[in-house]
Amino acid sequence: MSEHSVHRSLPTYAQLQLRPPEVRGTAWGLFGWDDQLGSLNHLTAGRVVDASRLVTTGRRVNLNLSLSEFTEPLIKHRGNPEHEVFGLNDFHRDDRVDNFYPQASTQIDSLRHFAHPDRGFYNGADPDELVTGTAALGIQHVASAGIAGRGVLLDVAGYRQACGRPIDHGTNEQIAIEDLEATARWQHVILAPGDILLLRFGWTEFFVNAGNPYQGRSVGLEQSEAMAAWLWDGQFALVAADNVALEAWPADQSNLPPIQAETDGSLARSSHTGMLHRVLIPLLGIYIGELWDLEELLRQCQAESRYEFFVTAEPLNLLGGVGSPANAIAIM
Repeated sequence: MSEHSVHRSLPTYAQLQLRPPEVRGTAWGLFGWDDQLGSLNHLTAGRVVDASRLVTTGRRVNLNLSLSEFTEPLIKHRGNPEHEVFGLNDFHRDDRVDNFYPQASTQIDSLRHFAHPDRGFYNGADPDELVTGTAALGIQHVASAGIAGRGVLLDVAGYRQACGRPIDHGTNEQIAIEDLEATARWQHVILAPGDILLLRFGWTEFFVNAGNPYQGRSVGLEQSEAMAAWLWDGQFALVAADNVALEAWPADQSNLPPIQAETDGSLARSSHTGMLHRVLIPLLGIYIGELWDLEELLRQCQAESRYEFFVTAEPLNLLGGVGSPANAIAIM
């Protein structure tokens, strides 16, 4: 059996709901009970080789915002790094960084970032092992494996503008599957298993380049089981966007089923209530990217009349890291 057919044989999202009760609705064990890579398992060697053939011009496009892009942190507890440059003498320079939050700017979340309150962490990992200095579900596993493959840009903002429904960045509108699929058709793009899916909502253009003040609301993916199913069944290796949380933020319009722990009062409702993160990361093992800079990539895609490219990302090799700067680059 080929590596491609192995991955095509994975159960659909609907079939996940028919698994035994202890793993129902999850991808736990499907890649092995010691798996640390989740959806990155879709980046098979054959798919990486195929994706490398997309390199034709060799033009390289940075996909990362500055580590200190935001004067005011987008999330209160994630402030800017404090960067100090010093020299031991007049002919030498070193530097150090303090107060560094790996998820304050362009980022990739590791699989230890979120648990499902009723089910737990990915593959049933013991939460007592997800602490400083331990390896389980840490970002170093991603650094060791590396991320490289076919990237696809869906310019959702461009599609919405073209069809007379421009995105209103003053809202936390939930972007539906229909808009994602319509964008792909508009761009004549066919999505495939193993893709690194990049979603442009226009957040960076509006809040960073145009300098509009961020008021704590962001357009993003709808919070629904249908969206979780679409992302799982698509077998994407990683899904990243140019907004704050990939999904709509805050999640006050979520259509996901209620969390039992919140319903019975054993867990207080919080800003995490209703988040798609609670399904994608711990239950399905899907890697998420946020605050990716896709503006120059869009210009290059438009110039070359194609929306597929080779993309790499190399997170920090940080033992037990919860997240990391993406360090991502597209090669045309």
